[in-house]
Amino acid sequence: MSKIIVTDIEGTTSSIAFVKQVLFPYARQALPAFVRRHGQEPDVRRWLDAAALDIGGVVSDNCIVELLQQWIDEDRKHTALKALQGMIWRSGYAHAAFHAHMYADAVAQLQAWHANGHGLHVYSSGSVAAQRLFFAHTEAGDLTPLFSGFFDTEMGGKREPQSYRNIVAEIGADAGDVVFLSDVVEELDAALEAGLDTVLVDRIEDYPQPREGDACHGHRRVTSFDEIGELR
Repeated sequence: MSKIIVTDIEGTTSSIAFVKQVLFPYARQALPAFVRRHGQEPDVRRWLDAAALDIGGVVSDNCIVELLQQWIDEDRKHTALKALQGMIWRSGYAHAAFHAHMYADAVAQLQAWHANGHGLHVYSSGSVAAQRLFFAHTEAGDLTPLFSGFFDTEMGGKREPQSYRNIVAEIGADAGDVVFLSDVVEELDAALEAGLDTVLVDRIEDYPQPREGDACHGHRRVTSFDEIGELR
């Protein structure tokens, strides 16, 4: 059967700079007003309370906002933060404050794989809602029709083999029929341990010092999606 492809976003399909320099600052600045306006809505309150558990549970919303802003600065992969960021970014995309960056080679190859019958999925630390927004508002237009599914850290951490087993089970495929694309070697290590094929995407724009030889941990290394080509 044709390979099923699961791809990371940041540093893989899209530049790290866009996330660090556009999305994170936008969410950080918008957080206080967002929490004031929407903090009592059930979908928002759920995630604010989940974040509060990390500092004792019963704290003011101002304390929670400060905690979330600290997590943004640290790029912490907390499910509550990612969910709230996704809600904030929805407004940014809706008002065309920005469009999601995509590498041209990733757009072209994703379109080719889709046309050739490969199932395409996304696995990112960003929430599923944020992923859908990202691909719906790219510089290349709405790319969401290319994808069959989106997965976030509710599947588990990206450096944990069980997360990839969970994703494979959700897709309904054999692990050997799935290939995971990422810029993070440790994520690929976890996917390989779960039985998936792996490709290290090592873009010079994001990693000026190439990861080669032993630094690849045995994963196939490419510098763009063009080098991956057709997968069987």
